[in-house]
Amino acid sequence: MKFLRDSIHKIKPNFEKGGKWEKFYYIFEAHETLIFQPETVTKNKGVQIRDAVDMKRMMMTVIISMLPCLLFGMYNVGLQHYVALGAEASLLEMMGIGALKVLPIVVVSYATGLGVEFTFATIRRHPINEGFLVTGMLIPLVLPATIPLWEVALATVFAVIIAKEAFGGTGMNILNVALTARAFLYFAYPSDISGEVWYYLGEGAETVAGFSGATPLALGAEAVANNTNMMELMQTAGHGWSEGLYSFSNMFFGFMPGSIGETSTLMCLIGAVILAVTGVGSWKIVLSVFVGALTMGLVMNGLAVNSYMELPAHYHLVIGGMAFGAVFMATDPVTASHTETGKWIYGFMIGVMTVIIRVFNPAYPEGIMLAILLMNVFAPLIDYFVVNANKKRRLQRASV
Repeated sequence: MKFLRDSIHKIKPNFEKGGKWEKFYYIFEAHETLIFQPETVTKNKGVQIRDAVDMKRMMMTVIISMLPCLLFGMYNVGLQHYVALGAEASLLEMMGIGALKVLPIVVVSYATGLGVEFTFATIRRHPINEGFLVTGMLIPLVLPATIPLWEVALATVFAVIIAKEAFGGTGMNILNVALTARAFLYFAYPSDISGEVWYYLGEGAETVAGFSGATPLALGAEAVANNTNMMELMQTAGHGWSEGLYSFSNMFFGFMPGSIGETSTLMCLIGAVILAVTGVGSWKIVLSVFVGALTMGLVMNGLAVNSYMELPAHYHLVIGGMAFGAVFMATDPVTASHTETGKWIYGFMIGVMTVIIRVFNPAYPEGIMLAILLMNVFAPLIDYFVVNANKKRRLQRASV
């Protein structure tokens, strides 16, 4: 490592002020601080709090918390591939197929997003933040394995420019960048990310007789459109080739078609524990999202206007991207509420809105995406009213 450090120090003057590559200084600095601890320190003499946790380490903690979802997603892509073929396969073979489809999406996401960030840093002459280290992983995990790579690149460019750079860069955006990328694809190329069959077969392969890989959300939309029973559709899905495909336990563990990182509630909860223990993510938001969804699910059970509303409330917690959204999207420290009371309100409303969107609008079966983006916009307003309420209570106590 000393050799690498010395080599970096040797070429550093070329990137500093007056050097021949001065305009690329912030790109150089980003790579240097990613490898080594920054040498810069605070210059003023005010009160200081020294902590080993910086932005880079926080971002790496979030990435580590997503690894269970990534690894399981790769396995599940391979599993769905061999299930569709009606063939047996080893764990290594399934992981191999998964890596073949998933890793290129991850590479394209990072390469495209960082390319945009480097371009803006060079033009605007500002430091490169570590925010995209997380966003670059989130984008692939909320997409199906069959998504064309050029669409991944296009959505990433759109999200970074429109949802982030247009607002001033990292820490200034009001919308979750990864969800903005997914929303762009959802409305621009709905046939590629519609909630229908998401699996990889390979060249010339055919599915087994009767194969139907529609996700639970797609089945819910079908039930509403055709006025059929959703539970019956879920129970008969996979009949003859994958029994119990949409049983509650199967959906909790994630052995079903879906986006790469969203199918397994268990893997998401493991990530939630990591975020909560390290203090990086708010457990209050995660819990309140689940409580809000469960509460609204019970309300829908009581109203029961369509068969989707009859779906047992706890099923809403394990279908679609509910768990993934609650753990990794809703807890985004930039776009979420910051007050403690606001976090409860913010998360609860995400859960409520998710179920409402799902059962009343079959055109948008993945309600968690739109619910989080909607509440991103309202998060500052929630904090505003919470802070004002706290001020009024303190003034009242002071006047007594």
